[in-house]
Amino acid sequence: MAASNPAVWDSSYRLVAAEKWKAKSAAMGRAVTEALVEYAAPRAGMCVLDLACGTGEPGISLAERVAPEGRVTGVDLSAELLKLAAERAKNRNLQNFSTQHADAHKLPFPDHGFDLATCRFGVMFFNDARRALGELRRVLKPRARACFAAWGSFEQPYWQCTMKIAHQHAGGSMLEPGGADPFRFSKAGSLSEALRAAGFGEVDESLRELPWTWPGRAEEVFEYVCAVSAPFRPMLERIPAKAWPLVVAEAKAAIEQYRARDEIRFGARIVLASGRA
Repeated sequence: MAASNPAVWDSSYRLVAAEKWKAKSAAMGRAVTEALVEYAAPRAGMCVLDLACGTGEPGISLAERVAPEGRVTGVDLSAELLKLAAERAKNRNLQNFSTQHADAHKLPFPDHGFDLATCRFGVMFFNDARRALGELRRVLKPRARACFAAWGSFEQPYWQCTMKIAHQHAGGSMLEPGGADPFRFSKAGSLSEALRAAGFGEVDESLRELPWTWPGRAEEVFEYVCAVSAPFRPMLERIPAKAWPLVVAEAKAAIEQYRARDEIRFGARIVLASGRA
């Protein structure tokens, strides 16, 4: 992901968590991945760019859809996450998925080379959204679509049961002023506005209610979200060590409200948006 500090996204705790919880986190995000892939409507033979691809989705799913002649290039600011993505693609025997370590604000590709672009939970973290989206438009073929998934509002179960509770014990700002903000495009029409400002046309935007299900225990999902949610790290580090047992207990109780047998079924409100180059 293109953020102000690459170290934030490469931090060891985030990488360890990504590896430790890769199966369960993939299961939790599967509905969003599938929704974005269907929204993007890839066709066989397409050349696709997946921005801020992290550990590989939706790029890997897209690679399966555009095979055998099509190909997908996954780009991310974290070289370590790209290694995980490449390993996942290799394990799926995908020969048409490759990775490129790069910043979304300065893409290392020639003009008009891609038929389609996707970005799952990455556009919110671009320092200069207009510049990054302009770069994306540059590398797309005329009238090619760029499709995005972004978080809806903070006021939804996954965040209320985790970061809201943590913030009650940390005090101060939940997110660093001027820093990365997962909810930057949660306001209706704000992502559409950014796309138009970057020159995209035929802009479309909708809010979707999608499954967001953790296949395991409440303690696991809280550990996971604390480890991988890099923008909240400064806030989490302000919580006194002696307060953490209470934080965990309160979060667990809140999360358990969404239990259905052996799963935690939060549900999620996600913004899907697209535009044509």
